[in-house]
Amino acid sequence: MRFGGLTAVRSVDFTVNAGEIVGLIGPNGAGKTTFFNCLTGLYVPTEGTVTYKGTVLPPKPHLVTKAGIARTFQNIRLFANMTVLENVLVGRHTRTKEGLWSALLRGPGFKKAEKASEERAMELLEFIGLAHKRDHLARNLPYGEQRKLEIARALASEPGLLLLDEPTAGMNPQETRATEELVFAIRDKGIAVLLIEHDMRFVFNLCDRVAVLVQGQKLVEGTSDVVQADERVVAAYLGEPFQGEPGEEEAAEVAEAEAAAAAGQTDETDQTDQTDQVDSTREANKNTSAPETGNTPEETADTADSTTTDDVPSTTSTKGEAK
Repeated sequence: MRFGGLTAVRSVDFTVNAGEIVGLIGPNGAGKTTFFNCLTGLYVPTEGTVTYKGTVLPPKPHLVTKAGIARTFQNIRLFANMTVLENVLVGRHTRTKEGLWSALLRGPGFKKAEKASEERAMELLEFIGLAHKRDHLARNLPYGEQRKLEIARALASEPGLLLLDEPTAGMNPQETRATEELVFAIRDKGIAVLLIEHDMRFVFNLCDRVAVLVQGQKLVEGTSDVVQADERVVAAYLGEPFQGEPGEEEAAEVAEAEAAAAAGQTDETDQTDQTDQVDSTREANKNTSAPETGNTPEETADTADSTTTDDVPSTTSTKGEAK
């Protein structure tokens, strides 16, 4: 699955057997929810196909649900203004055969199908412990019970594979424990469960197998012990560990870099001093070459002429006496 130049999911495949719980973990942005969206038809894969039980699934959510895959969402997607019972009945739409005319005419067949759906919905509410709140609006339920109701709606479609996207997000420890027991009960009904979760304790206590998704690719898959011991998984979450202590080579590189930085500062200081010295010398030469008397060029020239004229008469006078 690509978004422009970004490949979000690449060549990811899973085998989830009936009655098995498989966990999908990975850092934020690893492509986990995108993988779920590709499976359930919310995204159309740019490459490859999605197959379930040997059948290629079309990228249409209602057809995927009809094929036997149901899901919950990371953010709760209930119908807030509908009752608890009505929310579960919505999940039965792919398992009923009544159409438009049957609904309009409300004949015997419609009433029979409606009664059967309501009975099944009540069984699911009993299963999750919300039968006594069947007529409550979904928006008035506590957060943990809203999560349970979303699971019941998914189960109403009678799936063979249930996808749970962070089912314990935002829950307190008691609600998390109740969700864990609910997932075990679902597994006991023979339904395969594939879940995304960031609560590692919840995942490793619950799942038969765990797969790690990193940068859109499956990094490793195995039991909880195998995954926890894999150094690549630790690196994906915490980064690569630093090996050893800095040696002589690293210390020499640091010293060389510091010396180069100091030399650069010294060169800049010397250049600044030389520039200041040149400017001072130029200013001094300019002041020395300027006239001290303050006379204008014309006055200076007149002074020079007077001096020359005063020196000439001595010679002329001598010539006159000789004659």
